[in-house]
Amino acid sequence: MDDLHLVSRHRPSEADHPPEGMRRFKLTVEYDGTAYSGWQRQINGPSVQQTLEEALCRLTGERIAVTGSSRTDAGVHALGLCAHFDSASRIPPEKVSFALNTMLPPDIRVRESGLAAEGFHARYAARGKVYRYVFCNARHMCAIGRQYRAHVPFPLDVPLMHREAQSLVGTHDFAAFAASGSVARSTVRTLYRIEVTRRGEDVVLTVLGDGFLYNMVRIIAGTLAEVGAGRRAPGAMARALETGDRLELGYTAPACGLTLLAVLYGGDEAVALSYFA
Repeated sequence: MDDLHLVSRHRPSEADHPPEGMRRFKLTVEYDGTAYSGWQRQINGPSVQQTLEEALCRLTGERIAVTGSSRTDAGVHALGLCAHFDSASRIPPEKVSFALNTMLPPDIRVRESGLAAEGFHARYAARGKVYRYVFCNARHMCAIGRQYRAHVPFPLDVPLMHREAQSLVGTHDFAAFAASGSVARSTVRTLYRIEVTRRGEDVVLTVLGDGFLYNMVRIIAGTLAEVGAGRRAPGAMARALETGDRLELGYTAPACGLTLLAVLYGGDEAVALSYFA
């Protein structure tokens, strides 16, 4: 793992450059997803993307489209989602975060803003992502921080969960790990590292990969919880990879326990490793 090399599969295109006369701005966004229908604009509820775009329109006077690095589901959180937008505004790039944060609700914050590098695209240039899933493994659910954890009241064998997860490391066809409704053109993904650890009452799953299918991390988390509780036989992960059968796997864990920690680009290998220290 110390020689981790994040590989780009993106072919450069016109989308990697802003229109003439505009600059491309890069944002790092943190949000509590509890009140939102997800990152992407939806007709059935407010989204993080919509909220950002509306704030940017007020700030710049332009009709702004924001492109995100990820499309987190309803109720999923983010500490480091990356996004970009193109604008003719002459606002100093590093000041955009300060201006936006006066207009955004308190559960969305732009942690950093600046000019994007030449040829940068928040989605297509991404080389990896780090997710964390947290279970509160106690008889009673916690009161503080409950919106960032899922509750598992029965004992969990964390070393067994960790061993079970190791079968996912490497490049595999993860078709069995995608929820219905996934529109991915390919279900092949590479997981570089996955760990399950205990931190007091919390059982924490941390996973680094080049990309993830719809509900993939939540399906992994739910399956590991069933294995750790003795409700599903060990080897379920390996069997699902071999058969492609969703029925080999456990439930889809609740969205509230999932947080996108970071989106990784070229040169971010050390950042990726830091989440496993």
